Amino acid sequence: MTQTPMQPQASAQFTVPAKHPMVTVLGSGDSLLRVIEKAFPATDIHVRGNEVSAVGDAREVALVQRLFDEMMLVLRTGQPMTEDAVERSIAMLRAAEDGGGAVSETPAEVLTQNILSNRGRTIRPKTLNQKRYVDAIDKHTVVFGIGPAGTGKTYLAMAKAVQALQAKQVNRIILTRPAVEAGERLGFLPGTLYEKIDPYLRPLYDALHDMLDPDSIPRLMAAGTIEVAPLAYMRGRTLNDAFIILDEAQNTSAEQMKMFLTRLGFDSKIVVTGDVTQVDLPGGTKSGLRQVREILDGVEDVHFSLLTSKDVVRHKLVGRIVDAYEKYDSRNGREGQ
Repeated sequence: MTQTPMQPQASAQFTVPAKHPMVTVLGSGDSLLRVIEKAFPATDIHVRGNEVSAVGDAREVALVQRLFDEMMLVLRTGQPMTEDAVERSIAMLRAAEDGGGAVSETPAEVLTQNILSNRGRTIRPKTLNQKRYVDAIDKHTVVFGIGPAGTGKTYLAMAKAVQALQAKQVNRIILTRPAVEAGERLGFLPGTLYEKIDPYLRPLYDALHDMLDPDSIPRLMAAGTIEVAPLAYMRGRTLNDAFIILDEAQNTSAEQMKMFLTRLGFDSKIVVTGDVTQVDLPGGTKSGLRQVREILDGVEDVHFSLLTSKDVVRHKLVGRIVDAYEKYDSRNGREGQ
């Protein structure tokens, strides 16, 4: 009879600097400490004064120590730690451990990378894939952000667009979406053009309101500095000195995708976002987003960023819902239903 070898036990102790009150490290009512204890159930974690000790499996204790080091780095920037940030830090550290420790970005680097600040609120990546997506937008002219709902694809792209506009790297922002559901009926809706397209473009307006002074948006739109329009309005144009975002790109046809990408002008940047699992095109129409990866994969200065349910930054339940639907779809496919 073979016995499971005992895992080597280890202990570690670390001191929280006096300038950081323990409530910032442990959370109000020890809420952050409870998140850590839940993530490391086999590790005994004790707090006495400003001393934290951990005893347990050597690998787990090393991860706990690394976690507290990363938390200190975040707190040193003046940014508070939250339960969500602690959970994401643990996930990043575990992913690095599972991957042999080859991840170059640390949780502190991910969580403290500021993109944009407005009215006391700072927009920053919350996951490793989100940071890599944001970095890719800096490095490449054309970036595709592909992933499920709630992964921040469009929101982060828009934050980068506003950042580029404020830094005078571009002269205008162009936001576009295919109005698939409207079809020919768009012309029958009452009101002006902007009132007609509003239901399809409303999510883009909502994100803009988070990033800019709401009073300035009508003025910027009237001046053409910010343009929000259906994809059909891009045809025949060359877009220079612009940051262009195509949202819901899974609902473009192959011809529309080619038309859009060839609008690229000098000193411009394109970000295309979409979710290939949520195609609303009529039956038989192939999604341009699904096809474009086969066509442009390997083309210089074009980058594909893939986000997953682990990058969902909405309510925690959204990630679980995404996973449940993926399991259902794959099971459905196998059963031929």
